[in-house]
Amino acid sequence: MSSNPLKKLAGETAIYGFSTILARVINFVFVPIYTYSLTRENYGIATEFLAYIAILQVVLTLGLETGCFRFANKTKDAGKVFSNALITTGVLSLGFLLLMVIYSGTISQWLGYDSYKFVIVYVAAILAMDSVTSILFAKLRFENRPVKFAVFKSIKIFSETTFNLLLFFAVPAYLAKNPGSFLTSFISSTPDFTYILFAIFLSAVVSLIIFIPDLFKIKLSFSPKLWREMMLYSLPIMVAGLPGILNDFIDRPLFRFFSPEGNVWEADLGVFQAGIKIATLMMLFIQMFRFAAEPFFFSREGDKGSKELYAKVMEHFTAFGMLIFLGILFYLDIIQIVLGKNFREGLSIVPIMLLSYLILGINFNVSMWYKLSGKTNYAILITTAGLPVTIAINIIFMPLYSYHAAAWGHLLSYLVMLMVSIRLGNKHYPIPYRWGRIAGYIVTGLALYAVVALMPDLGVVLNYSIRTVLIFIYILTYLKIEKISLWKLKF
Repeated sequence: MSSNPLKKLAGETAIYGFSTILARVINFVFVPIYTYSLTRENYGIATEFLAYIAILQVVLTLGLETGCFRFANKTKDAGKVFSNALITTGVLSLGFLLLMVIYSGTISQWLGYDSYKFVIVYVAAILAMDSVTSILFAKLRFENRPVKFAVFKSIKIFSETTFNLLLFFAVPAYLAKNPGSFLTSFISSTPDFTYILFAIFLSAVVSLIIFIPDLFKIKLSFSPKLWREMMLYSLPIMVAGLPGILNDFIDRPLFRFFSPEGNVWEADLGVFQAGIKIATLMMLFIQMFRFAAEPFFFSREGDKGSKELYAKVMEHFTAFGMLIFLGILFYLDIIQIVLGKNFREGLSIVPIMLLSYLILGINFNVSMWYKLSGKTNYAILITTAGLPVTIAINIIFMPLYSYHAAAWGHLLSYLVMLMVSIRLGNKHYPIPYRWGRIAGYIVTGLALYAVVALMPDLGVVLNYSIRTVLIFIYILTYLKIEKISLWKLKF
């Protein structure tokens, strides 16, 4: 009996996606732990280090995850491909770790964290271990073992969760009774940013440990010829990935240099990150949509009316995205409880970031043109177009408007990327998007939000009653435009 490859792909996509969605959900759960336990300055410092980790991860993996897929499918000896990749990332990561250990004091002093040089070691160790395990995770994907992949990813996620809970809720009481404990050699005596990084470090150790049996099964051998071919293919992928990750995270380090005079930049960054965390509820929707949409788009390629179908998907995506936008903002008074009181001023950037992420999701839909047409070389051009916008807005306006400038930097950068992608898509793979209708959903959502924002306080019951009615008006408007009968919907 022949199996349906598209059904198999969809099933594997759901399994692979589970761990990614789980990670985002857990990260959101961490928000109240961090913002109720830490000062704004401490959360800001943790955010800066996490940005460095995100950027350097792209560099240290050298694009070899994708390179492994390419060459493992071309050669009869896939083991040699993964062996080359493991040796390369292993040697590079070990060298990086040793350098960071040697110069940890200098780096921590340069960053202004003189007494926290051990944190530099944690960051380097996290990067080193994650670089090695990234190749091992890629090997599981190549071997079509999605369940094991998801289980191992979930173990890492749950271990980080466990370590966070222990560090923030059990360890402080223990250290209060045992001030001379050996733990103070690894973390501060009271909760601060070191707890966050130490939890990630420990989860990276767990992730590496569970892969030990797999490591022993790999016969390490090095092929210079294969290595050169892999690096020639993989390094450009790494370079292509850098603008994207920089565009998402470069604003965090810029707070150190461009926060308004008189402001504590760490506190500004902490407030900014707290606001972003609320807006990542939109990113959760986009990520779920992405896992479902990519195989859907590819499976329909070449079908009669496929482009019209892609355009229709965009309309539904935008409409639902704006529903999430309204749902979060209309009930933000309730949602804000997840943030500590000192962080709630960052809620002012939530509308901007929600709209930014929606634009990013629309850009994902539009970007399918170069994936479907095979013109993936345009991806770096589109991403790179947004990076100068991000940098310029932050450098010019952050000294005046702090984290509000960073939020607007995301929005305008993603808009530029979208405009470039639309222009190129119309030229190389035109899809008949009805931009008037798409814009109509966005404008309608913004108008309803403006009504609520400008509305005087009428009391809790009346306020939320009006907001709920407006939500229903939006939904009914969508159903009418799309000619969907409420009674025919299957719940």
